[in-house]
This record gives sequence, structure tokens and C-alpha cells, in this order.
Amino acid sequence: KACSGVHMRMLAGGIMGLGRLCATCAPKVSMRAHWGAVTPLKLKYDAVVVGAGHNGLVAAAYLQKSGVNTVVLERRHVIGGAAVTEEIIPGYKFSRASYLLSLLRPRIYQDLELKKHGLKVYFRDPYSFTPILEEGIGGKPPRSLLLGGDMVETQRQIAQFSQRDAKVYPEYEAFMNRLVSAIDPLLDTSPVDTSAMRQGSLIQRLRSIMTLQPLLQAGLKLGTQLPQYYEVLTAPIYKILEHWFESEPLKATLATDAVIGAMLSPHTPGSGYVLLHHVMGELEGKKGSWGYVEGGMGRVSHAIASAAASYGAEIFTEKPVDCVLVDNNRKVRGVLLQDGTEVKSKLVLSNATPHTTFMKLTPKEQLPEDFIKQISQINIKSPVTKINVAVDRLPNFLAVPNTTENKPLPHHQCSVHLNCENMQLIHKAFEDANEGRPSDRPLIELCIPSSLDPTLAPPGCHVISIFVQYTPYTLPKNRKWDEQEKNNYADTVFDWIEKYAPGFKASVIGRDILTPPDLERIFGLSGGNIFHASMSLDQLYFARPIPGYSNYRSPVTGLYLCGSGAHPGGGVMGASGRNAAIVALEDFKHL
Repeated sequence: KACSGVHMRMLAGGIMGLGRLCATCAPKVSMRAHWGAVTPLKLKYDAVVVGAGHNGLVAAAYLQKSGVNTVVLERRHVIGGAAVTEEIIPGYKFSRASYLLSLLRPRIYQDLELKKHGLKVYFRDPYSFTPILEEGIGGKPPRSLLLGGDMVETQRQIAQFSQRDAKVYPEYEAFMNRLVSAIDPLLDTSPVDTSAMRQGSLIQRLRSIMTLQPLLQAGLKLGTQLPQYYEVLTAPIYKILEHWFESEPLKATLATDAVIGAMLSPHTPGSGYVLLHHVMGELEGKKGSWGYVEGGMGRVSHAIASAAASYGAEIFTEKPVDCVLVDNNRKVRGVLLQDGTEVKSKLVLSNATPHTTFMKLTPKEQLPEDFIKQISQINIKSPVTKINVAVDRLPNFLAVPNTTENKPLPHHQCSVHLNCENMQLIHKAFEDANEGRPSDRPLIELCIPSSLDPTLAPPGCHVISIFVQYTPYTLPKNRKWDEQEKNNYADTVFDWIEKYAPGFKASVIGRDILTPPDLERIFGLSGGNIFHASMSLDQLYFARPIPGYSNYRSPVTGLYLCGSGAHPGGGVMGASGRNAAIVALEDFKHL
């Protein structure tokens, strides 16, 4: 059943034109300017959180729950940062930036009672669908690869391409899960404080030695297989997958998790860790699960904000911070808003990127020259373009045709991987962008959250999140991403989708195209990087955001980094916010 007749008439009346225009249209949102008690912004708090992204909201919740009077100041008209729901096209609610939930830390889920605050998740099983662009044999449709929680069915799917791969796949899963279980506890703790080890007081040095415990426990858990696991973390994912498997569609599908959101090729050393980062999730006790949030990703942020407000935290939108206020002793004394208002506090936690926090908001004269230099050298390259699409029917893939009822089939709830027939296609797409041009045959991850969540679109219609790689920040000859360039690139993406699902282009009602500069401008993601900084090995753990400052503190006393640019990195997990709050709480006792 397609969209209702009334709705279709409305579309015919002009909304279709949004397909060319809505890259710049103003989204419709319903959001309070202030959560909690309806009181004006006070001029003094114990703590100010800059930015109401999910990590900032988590930090505020933990601070306020511990009795620290906290305010969150958000630049935009809507909370959530990249975890936001926006009604870009009337009647269609999009997870405009981040679009899947899995990495949110179980401890946060429980501590903040997020289910009580309205968080509802639709679990996806199966979770991955890779259709093959080929001619069907003997009247059969093209092949496809469907992966899910049913191991027997997953092995049957893999066996279409390789009996050997089907046999070893459970062993590969067990191998990777063991590494995940070893590394997982590291996400909930601050990295080892190397600076305190070198130059801290005796008590500080003893405390820093204690922070080695989770790292040592991880090593002990991996035991004699530590060398093999070290290879997974440091080698190109191409090498790891070549060791395990022979079928290209399986290797390429698994490789997507190693490059998603990252300016990496499967041939890039260290790409194995990014894969690990994306498979270590858990939802409501189900390891490795990924799901769609009812109402879109903004409902995650709403639930966290609701928890923070229930403890007494105050959250304001449309309150852009101009700078962090620092006294002559290099101690925080609050923030200055762009409207000239001073808000005093002993603590400032920044949910902004490291680049924004230290290169724009913090007075340069208050930061050591070497610190500024290292921050300026952080890799923030982004390969991502996000395209949000409203359609009047489900995509009809040649590999698995739709039923006559136009009802979602199991593969519609998956992450759909296109141009993923082999790893060389992914590498070629990477090389295009590395040479400064958008990929001719881009890597496409397509998700249809409305296949499980009926609240996102009118009956019979759907919203689609398209995550595309690889896209350079600047086009050849220093051309900018104007509307024509953006629409040309989106047309290329849609042409490729059309090859796998004929009729897709005709189903499009409107689209919202977000290139790296758009992601930077709208969401404050430096360079358009969804992780706030590259997740390469030289920018992880001890070295995130830079060596010597991995414990969320900064050279300014009372100023902390609580966003994805701090350990453990990107994704909607909340760990950076919680960990930073715990460090700030400890320091607050002595301020």
C-alpha cells in the first residue's frame, strides 16, 4: 500500500520540488527552549556544559545527580548534537546525522533509567543485507548476502558464496567477541594518566598506576592469543579478512564496519580497530545488537535530557557560547555567551570537538604553544556525506523483490550495503576521494528505520538514511560544495541505488544532502568528522585527543573535554560524557 491519496495529492502539489531544494530547507522541530522548571538562565552555576550533544547531556546528568548544580548551553534550536530527530520534510522525521543505536553504554542505560524516560528501541534481526549487482542465472534473481543472529541461516547465506567461509564464520565471530569482551571495560574508565606518572605527586603517581588495572586485565583475558589480537588492532582489515575468508561479498560486507565514517581504506593499517569499535555494541543485554530508536535518534537525547532534568539540571537551547572565561591563574571562571551574558562556574565541560574547544572557545594565550600545535594537527578528515530521503514506497531490490502488499521484508530493516561486491571497490572509492574527487562508485550504506518504526513517516511511506563514502571536504581546484555540486553528487548516488532497486528515483519525495562542510556547519563537527577526530591508532586511548591529555582534563584548571574527541571516541555511546563527569567530580572536591 502506497501513501494515502490525500498525502499523495499534497506531494503532487509541490513538495516533490524539495528533491532539488531541501538541502537548505529549514527543518521543522518541536523542542522546548528550556527543560525542567521554567526559570530564566541564572548567572552562576557549579558547572557549565557547552553543547547539548548526547555526551554533554550524559555529563550533565551525572554531575547533577551527584549534587553539582549544572547548566547545559546549546547553540542550536534543538538538543542532541548529531543524535537528533528533525522533521525536514513535513510528515517525515529523520535521524538527521547519526541513525543507529548500539554503542550506548549499558551502565548509562541503567544509571539514568533511560527506558523510564521514554527510550524505546526496535531491534534489527537480520541486520546486514548486501545485494549483488549481477544477472540472475536460470531466471533466478541476483544473489544477496543476509547476515543476522540466526547462525544457521547466516551460514546458509554465506554458503551461497563459499562453503568454507560458512564453516569458519562461527569461529571468526567467537574470535572477535573475545577481543570485544577484553577491550569493553576500557571504554568505561579513563586512560592511564601518563602525565601524572611522570611528574605528579606521590599520591597522583600511585593513583595513575591503579588506572593500569583495566589494561592489564584486558591483556590477561586475551592470554596467549595476544599477538593475534594485536595484529587485528594494528593491521589493515584487508589482511585480517583475507586470513579468515575467501568470498569477496562477505569480506567486503565485514570491511564496511572498518571504514564507516573514517577516511580509511581496507588496506589502511589500523582499520581493524574501527571495525572492532562498531561491533562492540550492546542493547538491553543483547551483545552486538543494533537497533532503531522509536521517534528517531533524537529520542535518545531526549531521554538523557529528561533524566538530567529530573535531577535538577537546566538545559537551554539557542544559547551559543562565545568563549570560555579563564582567570590569570589559568583557572576556569565560566563562559561568555554570544549575546554578552556571563555565566560563572568552577567547572566547564565542553561537548564541542577538540578543535572548536581549544582553537576557538578557549583564549589562546591561556594554552601552552605546544598544546595548541598538537591540537591543530589532529586529523579531522571526513569521508562522509549523509543523505536523508523521503520516499512514497519501499525500495524494490532486484535481489529480493517486494511483495505485492508493499510491506517491509526482513532485509528492509537491515543496513543495506551497495557497491560492496568486493573490497577492491571500497579501496577504489577511497582512492578517488584521497585524490580530491567524490567517488565515482561510492560505498553506500542505506537504512530504512520506518520499516520497523511506523512513527517516522505517513502510512505506506518511508524515511531512508543514506550514509555515503567517500567524499572530500574540498572539491578539485578548491571548488566549494554549492547546491549544484551537492545535487550532482546525490544524483550519482541515486543512480547507483537505482541499479540495485529500479524505481527508487521515481519514489523520492524529497532529500536533505549533508556533505562534510554541511556536517561541520550544522552540527559543529570539525571537518565534518562524525567522531570529532579520526579513530586512527595514533589518536586513541593514551593519545586521544593528544598525548598527555587523555584524562579529559586540559591545561586550564576546571576545563574538560567530554565529547567524542576524548576517549573512547565516536558513536552514540555516552562514555566520554560519563568518564569526564567522574573526573570533574573528583576535582570539584578540591576547587
